[in-house]
Amino acid sequence: MTPDAVMIFAAGFGTRMGVLTADRPKPMIPVAGRPLIDHALDIARAANPARIVVNTHYKAEVLHAHLANQDVRISHEADAILDTGGGLKQARDLLDSACVYTLNPDVIWRGPNPLHLLAEGWQWGDMDALLLCVPTARAIGRLGPGDFSTSPDGRISRGGDLVYTGAQILKPALLDRLHERAFSLNALWDLLIAEGRASLVEYPGQWCDVGRPEGIPLAESLLAGADV
Repeated sequence: MTPDAVMIFAAGFGTRMGVLTADRPKPMIPVAGRPLIDHALDIARAANPARIVVNTHYKAEVLHAHLANQDVRISHEADAILDTGGGLKQARDLLDSACVYTLNPDVIWRGPNPLHLLAEGWQWGDMDALLLCVPTARAIGRLGPGDFSTSPDGRISRGGDLVYTGAQILKPALLDRLHERAFSLNALWDLLIAEGRASLVEYPGQWCDVGRPEGIPLAESLLAGADV
């Protein structure tokens, strides 16, 4: 079984962007003349999913207006931001898929479509989560160490020089194991890692973190084909 839905996480406050998010949510910040959300939607649509869901909270009206008349479902977190785990849990009915792709919109890629790579590596019976990671040497604009390391059979552990890219395949039914309303997907990953049910695949191209203002020119150089 392969995913036929994509979840794009777009509800965050974008505080690291400073004044750039004073009047808009971070996914609406332009990079190379287009909002970050549009770059993420290009990746999502290339996977030909049946459904794309975007969650919203901060400055939601700006994102809602931009996505109007597009074939995108909105999971609005009206009264409180739910973090990645809680946001995905709320969106389950809209996603309507036993396994889903998730994407963070505040990144830029140069290389193969990340969702295609995940689909190639996904094994329904052997995995509950498949994370796409990139070595720190190819993680442009990344501050700090990596997130994960991997064993020869693809199982993962915390710590190492592999950075989580924000793209993965996950079985959303497993979110029922967490009972909080707002929580990070890290809590579920920790359970799956301990059980040997989480794996990763390495991204062979370059990836740029656009979580801070200084990431914008780096991302634009990457899109332009320059060495970064």
